[in-house]
Amino acid sequence: MIVTVTANPSLDRTIAVDRLLRGEIHRATGDRVDPGGKGVNVSRALVANGHRTCAVLTTGGHAGAELLDLLDEAGVPIEEVPVSQAIRSNLAIAEADGTVTKLNETGPALRPTEIEELLVAAITPTLERSASWIAGCGSLPPGVDADFYAVLVERTRDAGALAAVDTSGPALAASLRARPDLVKPNREELAEASGRAVGTLGDAIEAAQALRAAGAAAVLASLGPDGAILVDGTGVHHAHVPHPRPLVSAVGAGDATLAGFLASGGSGPEALAAAVAWGTATVALPGSVMPGPADIDTAAVALTADPDLQRPLRLNQWRVRPLG
Repeated sequence: MIVTVTANPSLDRTIAVDRLLRGEIHRATGDRVDPGGKGVNVSRALVANGHRTCAVLTTGGHAGAELLDLLDEAGVPIEEVPVSQAIRSNLAIAEADGTVTKLNETGPALRPTEIEELLVAAITPTLERSASWIAGCGSLPPGVDADFYAVLVERTRDAGALAAVDTSGPALAASLRARPDLVKPNREELAEASGRAVGTLGDAIEAAQALRAAGAAAVLASLGPDGAILVDGTGVHHAHVPHPRPLVSAVGAGDATLAGFLASGGSGPEALAAAVAWGTATVALPGSVMPGPADIDTAAVALTADPDLQRPLRLNQWRVRPLG
């Protein structure tokens, strides 16, 4: 079983428009509401593909109640940590060309007791149901120190499970000092954490090696339309889909990538190929819909242990553009 931990979940509304024009009135061509938060999405992807999971998350307010209803409808097992403030609601505006503009709320300020309850809840399914991985995912809300994931990694290790971290900024840097078994940055997070520009595949590999030197046992870095790399103690692998389906929405693609990797064993080139297949399938679906078996085509993935280091990375058409 794979446990996910989301300290800052959300209720995500996606509104589709032909083209977003600042200051204009738009008529929506579609809309949907999905459970949100990186760990929540990982668990949703796992459930959609028949894998055991438990989503540990905070809940509060009307948005929290609706989030729980949506997860119940999706059949996602949860470990709920009620908090005093309402969880956030996020808005994504999806244009017809695949551009997604996100307006994200900050999230509730957590009290010290609520933070400790979340950490305890994260370990409980591991001790009771022998989870193999605990994945701490996403941004941290106000009141939570940057070392939250480092503490989670240490407690995960003490509980006998493997620890994955998917976050950014100071929280990612702090987690490396606890030596997680896996980190999953995207291209921008990889550049920020390593302190170097990432313009080619070789740059990405060097940046991932820098994260390993800082403490990560393995680095799974998603590179948008250029697939993903896996850098670990056995070497380097690159996987991508040469002819992907048309882009619909990039929301949740990185989360599905992590889910596919963990669901396929959490190590090695075969897990990397699955990760890229799951992530690529996600961008062909609306909103933050997670792919199921019928959407995922692992045979379409090109995998190599001898990547072209000079290959330039394309402008990230999958990138979500935060405006708040």
